[in-house]
Amino acid sequence: MGDGGQTSVDVGGAKGQVGRQVGRRSSRWLKAVGFTLAGTLVLAVMGAGYAYWHLNDNIKSVDIDNALGDNRPAKTRSLPSPNPSASAAAPLPSEALNILVLGSDSRSGKRNKTLGGGNSEGARSDTAMVVHLDAGRTKATIVSIPRDTLVRRPSCPLPDGGSTAEVSGVMFNTAYSVGGPVCAVKTVESMTNVRMDHYLEVDFAGFADLVNALGGVTVTTDEDIHDDDSHLDLTAGEHHLDGTKALALARTRHGIGDGSDLGRIGLQQKLVKALLRQISSTNLLTSPAKLYKVADVATAGLTTDTGLNSLSKLMRLGQSLQGLSEDELTTVMMPVVPAASDANRVVAEEPEAENLWATLR
Repeated sequence: MGDGGQTSVDVGGAKGQVGRQVGRRSSRWLKAVGFTLAGTLVLAVMGAGYAYWHLNDNIKSVDIDNALGDNRPAKTRSLPSPNPSASAAAPLPSEALNILVLGSDSRSGKRNKTLGGGNSEGARSDTAMVVHLDAGRTKATIVSIPRDTLVRRPSCPLPDGGSTAEVSGVMFNTAYSVGGPVCAVKTVESMTNVRMDHYLEVDFAGFADLVNALGGVTVTTDEDIHDDDSHLDLTAGEHHLDGTKALALARTRHGIGDGSDLGRIGLQQKLVKALLRQISSTNLLTSPAKLYKVADVATAGLTTDTGLNSLSKLMRLGQSLQGLSEDELTTVMMPVVPAASDANRVVAEEPEAENLWATLR
């Protein structure tokens, strides 16, 4: 019995010792798991912070409001009640809005030179669209301005304190060439008497990268397109295009219609709708990695006015458009007729053009 008692005591002690060792290991394991989770959370927060800073830092901006001052058309009428889907504390913007969207043909940077198909210096507005959002942000109209339109280009302020000369009968896209975004906005406001509330500009590489990040876009062409200049060769019908081909489609002009700027505007408007369809059909919220990639390339090729120069401002603009569907998006071209001075150029057709701009005020 004595031996058994001793044995019992020894076993009990062993059990106690093992229990204490297991307890210590469990405690150490739990601490390790806790430290790991805490570290992961810290890294996630740091990563999210870096991601936000990086995306914010991508965005380039121009202070157009300060440059142009108060001598501008009145702001768009109508300020309805806040969006009912938003919280009372922070209602989403819902007033009518006009945004000048430019596609720049800048050859700055190796990729832009490659995608632009040349080495010319400077930049012009290769594509110009006025995006009008109705009050409530459930309907929108996109008006394309042909770059070959002859206009009166007003005197525009320059960063060095000087100004450009006022000139009549020059191509619309020269405004960007001589005075950048500020002159592009002032020229559009001068010819339309419509206030541009915001400005967005995307370059060649930015557009191509965005299309690629979204997995391409699907468009249907009504005729065969063979354009040696844009290196585009498509048969009539449906096509799924990567970024390079989508950009070529947006820029082609010699392979369709009469080879003028007017023919490609229809293709550009098809691309805009295709891009919106692709964005809406791609559930980015379920894939943070893809969402970040799309946001990264979208902001990297973007220049805005100071009213949209942060990720939070762009996100609020995007959130305010949640009720906008493709069916409520109208695309039109500013009415034009051939210019009397040059058959290869056009001028605004009146009073049709003025009637169109009046609906956007």
